[in-house]
Amino acid sequence: MARSLRALALLMGWACVAIGMEHVLVGNAAIPGESSAGATIDSWGRFMGAIFVGYGLAWLWAARQRPIPAQAVRWLTGVFLLGGAGRVISFAVHGRPHWFQIVLAAIELGLPPVLFWLADAEERALRGDAESVPAGR
Repeated sequence: MARSLRALALLMGWACVAIGMEHVLVGNAAIPGESSAGATIDSWGRFMGAIFVGYGLAWLWAARQRPIPAQAVRWLTGVFLLGGAGRVISFAVHGRPHWFQIVLAAIELGLPPVLFWLADAEERALRGDAESVPAGR
């Protein structure tokens, strides 16, 4: 389970950095069906892209720690879940978005339970190793 946690943390980090950089570099063109949304949305999207890069870097930082800090995983996962909840609210208020946004919402709502479950996997594994070492060694 510790390997799964590390793999998912790295995947989250690199995916968020790549997605964020795409938004910074291409602006509205990164949003399916919204390439002509105008300067205000373009500015907001590029700013949020930079924030998403930072979010991805936080995942990469967590993935590089030994052990991966469960508290960091829980906080980062909570933020991810909040993003999915925001999509649900948008769907309720404004109706069905582009199909790709629905796919993203499914990931943002489906992956957090797995990440919450795995959050302390490496800490538990290391505790187990420490408890199995005989005293005085």
